[in-house]
This record gives sequence, structure tokens and C-alpha cells, in this order.
Amino acid sequence: MGGFSKILLSGAMALGMAGAAQAQCVGNCGTSGANGDIAASPLGGSYRWVSTDGGVAGGGSLNLGSETSGSRNVTGNFTANAGSLLTFYFNYATSDGAGFADYAWSQLQTGGGTNVATLFTARTTPGGDTVPGFGLAPPLATLIPTSTPILLGSGTNGGPVWAPLGGNSGQCFALGCGYTGWIQATYTIAAAGTYRLAFGVTNWDDNAFDSGLAYAGVFVDGNPVPGVPEPASWAMLIAGFGLVGATARRRRAVAA
Repeated sequence: MGGFSKILLSGAMALGMAGAAQAQCVGNCGTSGANGDIAASPLGGSYRWVSTDGGVAGGGSLNLGSETSGSRNVTGNFTANAGSLLTFYFNYATSDGAGFADYAWSQLQTGGGTNVATLFTARTTPGGDTVPGFGLAPPLATLIPTSTPILLGSGTNGGPVWAPLGGNSGQCFALGCGYTGWIQATYTIAAAGTYRLAFGVTNWDDNAFDSGLAYAGVFVDGNPVPGVPEPASWAMLIAGFGLVGATARRRRAVAA
């Protein structure tokens, strides 16, 4: 393997290992492309998700008192300056109704896990905006669009069709089922430091009729927040390895 391809490979391995060592999933987390009612990331390609399907007790809880099972995913640590701009997109989907008000959220945390800012909350509701979630803290991030009524899914009674909801994909318990569509969040980080992002979703009162949160395009000052590379990134790296290897073989053949 040539020197350039070794650099590529070692860089890719370091990126993957560092992301795997720092990123944390509790419960059920994954990566997907466009699936059912949840379109591809607004930036194109795949997105990450957390789901209450396959979640664990307290996994996505903000400790409000009636949460049951859920999931959360935490990015790798990153550094930011005072005034750094954090941006990302999210899309909340739920098969539960307002009687069992599941919710999702994101927090900017210190590298050690202390909450700095609750960036948004999203919650099941039969009418009005899903974000911010009723009874929850208002978002500190700026959201586009600012109005976020639930969008009916293509399943029964508006249940969202989305594989991460498992057996509840396409189902609906009561009014309030659906998804938000992709919402952009922006937040100006006040102080320089080391941070991470946490994304969570939880069931409320019971474990039936699951909810999930998709998120994508997480950047600070235009730089991607560290973590395990998305499949598209790995594909590009692998393609680059193949191109470098093919070029090296051609050069050796010409020399011979």
C-alpha cells in the first residue's frame, strides 16, 4: 500500500476508533436513509436515530417522573469557541397519542455530561405545535420552521410508517400520531469549552406505541461533530482506497 493510501487508512481508522470510543448509545440507536414517512436528511443521505422500540428503563428520560423505556445517543466530544454556531436537523415521529405523552429532546452538554442548554423538546399532542413539547422547557435553539404541527403519517389514523418504530410502524394509539418533518435548529454557544450533544426519546406512563427521533447534519462552525462516520463517509473512504490502490498498480505495471 502506498504512503498516501496508508495516511488515508490510518486517518479513517483513527476517526472510526475515536468516534466509537467517545460516542455513547443507551437503548436502541441506528442509522438510516429515507424510510417510509421519514425522508432522507435535508443535506442528503443518511441520518441517525434513537427509538423507544428496544429502549431501556430511563434510557431517554429527563427525569420528569412518569417516563418508562427509551433511548439516548451522545456524540463524541468537540471543542467550541465563544460564539461558535451549532446547527443540526431533527424529525420527531410518534405512534402514541396525547394520553400517553411520549417526548424527545436534545441537550448541549459539557464533555463530562452536565447539561448546558436544552436545545429543543418535542411531544405528542393532538393539536398545536409539537415543538416545544407541552409541559417541557422551551427550546433555547432557534427553530426553522417556527410552527411545528404534527404531520399525519401514511399509516392507520396517521400513524407514521418508519422502520425504527418496530412493530408500531404505521400504527396509531390516538390523536397526535405522526411526525414533525425535518426541523433545523441553530444555537450560539456562549463560552469556549469542550462539549457533546445528547439526543433522547422516551415512552410516558407505559411501554406501548413507540416514538423515535431522527437527526442529521450536526455541525459546529461548519465542521462536523465527531462520531463514527456515516456509511456514506465510509463508502467514500473505501472508494478512495480502491482508487489509490488501482493507481499504484498501474504505476507498477508501467514501470515493469
